[in-house]
Amino acid sequence: MRRPPTALLALAAWVLLPAAAGAQVTWERLVNAADEPHNWLTYSGTFDSQRHSALDQITLDNVGDLEMKWVFQSQTSHNFQATPLVVDGVMYLTQPPNDVVAIDARTGRVFWIYEHVPSPDARPCCGFSNRGLAIAGDTLLMGTVDAMVVAVDARSGGPLWETQLADPSYAYAITHAPLVVKDKVIVGTSGGDMGIRGFIAALDIHTGEEAWRFYTIPAPGEPGSETWERCRPEMEHCDPDAWQTGGAAVWLTGSYDPETNLTFWGIGNPGPDYAWYQRPGDNLYASSVVALNADTGELAWYFQFTPGDRYDYDAVQIPVLVDLDVDGSTVKAMLWANRNGFFYILDRVTGRFLTGNPCTRINWAEGLDDSGRPIQTPQGPENPTYPGKQGGTNWYSPSYSPRTGLMYFSTWENYATVFDSAPVEYIPGQLYTGSRNRSPVRGVPGPPPGGPGPGNTWPPGGGAGTV
Repeated sequence: MRRPPTALLALAAWVLLPAAAGAQVTWERLVNAADEPHNWLTYSGTFDSQRHSALDQITLDNVGDLEMKWVFQSQTSHNFQATPLVVDGVMYLTQPPNDVVAIDARTGRVFWIYEHVPSPDARPCCGFSNRGLAIAGDTLLMGTVDAMVVAVDARSGGPLWETQLADPSYAYAITHAPLVVKDKVIVGTSGGDMGIRGFIAALDIHTGEEAWRFYTIPAPGEPGSETWERCRPEMEHCDPDAWQTGGAAVWLTGSYDPETNLTFWGIGNPGPDYAWYQRPGDNLYASSVVALNADTGELAWYFQFTPGDRYDYDAVQIPVLVDLDVDGSTVKAMLWANRNGFFYILDRVTGRFLTGNPCTRINWAEGLDDSGRPIQTPQGPENPTYPGKQGGTNWYSPSYSPRTGLMYFSTWENYATVFDSAPVEYIPGQLYTGSRNRSPVRGVPGPPPGGPGPGNTWPPGGGAGTV
């Protein structure tokens, strides 16, 4: 942790927030964020990530009468991917690469802009993305493309502290919105397509000091390391040190359950993506969800959606936490629409698989067994694979309505051909997907030319392990 030197910052404190705005966002307010539907206090609105609002002013009858009131014109040409926070009439958002903007939510007037100038060593794999902020008290927290966590005063836009978590020249970055849990801010690292070793870390929100770190790829001898199999003589091109560059990035914000004190995070795919023979095994904890003790970072449980993921499916979606009433009993569940094309329900206390069904067109697997493990059916190079490398869904935020009991998420039907690769050499800071010469060819959404692709239907009464 260090105090940021002002010479390295571009700070435009245009005007301080009015005294009535920007009240302290206490821990109690974050836990009970659903009671403040006029605010949006976390990336997903609430810790359970249901993204449900109790506001009812907009209806089917008047939605067509909505009018634009103001526009904020950004000075950047990069894509906006951030979800704004709204706190007592003040909107806080990020604009690429790593600016924080405070805006009057009623008028659009800019109060201040804080600019973080990324290191020239930054090597983000997928553009200068930033998906938002967290707030604790009157402190805003942001991850950066050069692998820092930055704390900013929500009233003035002034810098408070910054902590360097990893070396950006190796393509470590933080692109998701942080998650505040009690006195800690939790973040994960992007860069899985560049050969990083992913991790999740917690910092003290007041000082920036690191409290704990959980590596998403276990080191040799640690539990789960056996899933990065030892190379045997017949395994040509097998990398004995694959765990050190195996990806398993964390680039979307997790969820939190105050009752169990567990925080849940989706983990990205193993690498190199398509040269899967260089990393034999299931490759934990890649393409999994992990449940961690929020105080210590200790692993409570995990569930792997796509063992040995050779399709770049990831498992970086948002865990949606719901209490389900099943035959008069309450099931503390986690709902998960995965990029691999399956929709899952897990027990969020234990990680036990409850049920799973296809939610889009699938042929890389014929189904799930009783434990939730996919029964894989890899397609030959002449056949399309469903879903393609973009997945059956992606990082688009889902939502759940307690009024309807339904979960809502975006899907699309797409395919790719040739999920295979020539061997690839790891070079620090460079793309490490293993896609040269025999890259997956992305198809247009829908069936390939020449006829319809394979189809799946939702089984009557549910699928394997029906709740």
